Amino acid sequence: MTKEIKNKMIRLPDGSFMPKLGQGTWQMGEDDQKKEKEIAGLEYGIRLGLHLLDSAEMYADGKAEMIAGEAVKSFKRSDLYLVSKVYPQNACKAHIYSSLERSLKLLGTDYLDLYLLHWRGDADLSETVYLMEELKNKGKIRRWGVSNFDVADMEDLWKVPDGRNCCVNQILYNLGSRGIEFDLLQWQREKHVPFMAYSPVGQAGALVTQDGVSKEALMKDVNVLEVARRHGISVVQLLLAFVLRLEDMVAIPKAVSPAHIDENAAALDIVLTEEDIDQLSASFPAPTEKMPMEKY
Repeated sequence: MTKEIKNKMIRLPDGSFMPKLGQGTWQMGEDDQKKEKEIAGLEYGIRLGLHLLDSAEMYADGKAEMIAGEAVKSFKRSDLYLVSKVYPQNACKAHIYSSLERSLKLLGTDYLDLYLLHWRGDADLSETVYLMEELKNKGKIRRWGVSNFDVADMEDLWKVPDGRNCCVNQILYNLGSRGIEFDLLQWQREKHVPFMAYSPVGQAGALVTQDGVSKEALMKDVNVLEVARRHGISVVQLLLAFVLRLEDMVAIPKAVSPAHIDENAAALDIVLTEEDIDQLSASFPAPTEKMPMEKY
């Protein structure tokens, strides 16, 4: 029998709490032959205590939401924290209701704990926020947020009516992608808006810049390996611990096998020292100037 972990929680602006470590579903549903293993992996994670599942209507054109829906069938809805994301072109009066209903149907639920605008795109922020608030008032979603928003986007959001009700910004963040540390991290902290980090351990440990130039793989970096050895942990656990060290950061790594899910869960208890961070920063430094927001 799986022994349940004690997941940590972060406080959201509306006073509610959200699990600090969850399960991502990006790239799930893309191969039908992997479907059963992906469902079983999410089920295992839930039994372990990773009750937050993050998905999006974009992921495998809804198949990732369907897999998450299959995984949560045997669990009590009130114990779960379900998150999905809407395309910017669907975040309008003509489409958001049908987009949300499709996501709810695939996830097998009648409400979402958190609904995110996947990226800004051409979405009319005033209209999107109005609709998000309407969905919240109707009980279709408990709260809403955004994804891939940089400082300028957040400032624009703050100017529209009820824009300050945004509860979360989901962004790319890991040891090799630290751009938010230059200004977005501080901006959101001043406004008490926490983060969700997708791809918190990079793309299977390999980082690629926006222009396609490969960076040195995280998994093989000398300083990364040395810090991991010093703590007696795996590189994946170290990379997750680096993200989780921030009190206002949720991480949603994707994993399928029980061994990898156990490995991720154990990262909750790892405490990194300033010496550790300094050593990791020697290879992957914090930004010293504004950088374009990385996203995929």
